[in-house]
Amino acid sequence: MTIEVRVPNLPESVADATLVKWHKKAGEAVSRDENLADLETDKVVLEVPATASGVLKEILVAEGTVVVAGQVLALLEEGAVAAAPAASAAPVAAAAGAAAKVAPSAKRLAEDTGVDPANVAGSGKDGRVTKQDVAKAADKPAAAPAAPTSAVAAAPAAPAMSPAAPRAGRTEQRVPMTRLRTRIAQRLVEAQATQALLTTFNEVDLKALNELRTKYKDKFEKAHGVRLGFMSFFVKAAVEALKKYPVVNAYVDGGDILYHDYYDIGVAVSTERGLIVPVLRDADQLGFADVEKAVGNFATRARAGSLTLEELTGGTFSITNGGVFGSLLSTPIVNAPQSAILGMHKIQDRPVVIDGQIVIRPMMYLALTYDHRIIDGKEAVQFLVTMKDCLEDPARLLLGV
Repeated sequence: MTIEVRVPNLPESVADATLVKWHKKAGEAVSRDENLADLETDKVVLEVPATASGVLKEILVAEGTVVVAGQVLALLEEGAVAAAPAASAAPVAAAAGAAAKVAPSAKRLAEDTGVDPANVAGSGKDGRVTKQDVAKAADKPAAAPAAPTSAVAAAPAAPAMSPAAPRAGRTEQRVPMTRLRTRIAQRLVEAQATQALLTTFNEVDLKALNELRTKYKDKFEKAHGVRLGFMSFFVKAAVEALKKYPVVNAYVDGGDILYHDYYDIGVAVSTERGLIVPVLRDADQLGFADVEKAVGNFATRARAGSLTLEELTGGTFSITNGGVFGSLLSTPIVNAPQSAILGMHKIQDRPVVIDGQIVIRPMMYLALTYDHRIIDGKEAVQFLVTMKDCLEDPARLLLGV
């Protein structure tokens, strides 16, 4: 029996998607509920599961095609058995092992540039071939065949190359932007075009916070099954500051200011596809362990492309941490329609003056980018001061003072 493989129902407000990857080829066996293909929208990656076991008879839509809900993608022959492969089990296993050591982004670039990943030395963990490895291989010109000895002797000396002449073998690549990257670009430009963005800075001494984490991290992990990181403290400190300065938790809606009496905190996560911002709902109701578990879960599922549209929608305030990449200072862009975003940065030992003495402390710069249309400089500065006070004296977060 032939079954049509169709595009599943798309999330509300999503008109279409791009078929970015087939995980099966025509003629291959498939199992019920096995993922056949990935569809990318401007926020999430959706899977196309097999509705029955059998053989993928025919693929009707190529990778890179824009598709809509209900569109037929392929034909599946239910109950059919795939033809036995000609290759022996050993070569198949070797090929599978090699493929497993190629990052998905590297594989896509290799297909675009014609580079064979099997001939590329991997620089990643356990020899994994990365996107950068493939790009480097694509830029490297092929070695010219050695000339015969007699020809070398007879050939006239080559003229010296002009310093202005371009290097031989230079290449360019034109790669379409992904749906997510296109959407990110649109939203960032819209934010800067429609909001009066300004950034204010402060710095925080994390000595007390480091000591608290060192003292309780083992007990915390044993009790809750999750590491005690920094993000839970910053989320809780942000909630306290938002309660004190509610306009930072509000945003412009036409000619009105929309205030929120809840605290949905977006936490930016970097993935190979781009930066996405899953939302911690009702962050004021979450404990430290709840925040750490949720953030860890978001990060894992974001990189696997399994977050839902609901988890990426909304939010009243956002936090982004450039410090994990070594950023010392930056001016983050607001995640519109929100009115503010907090930028965390690298923790660095620096000399500071405390009680007239120069001491070395673990310091972090904080940045708050805000919409100056509704948030005054005074409120932005006091917001960061409140966060600074909470983080430098973590007991405040437990006592709510």
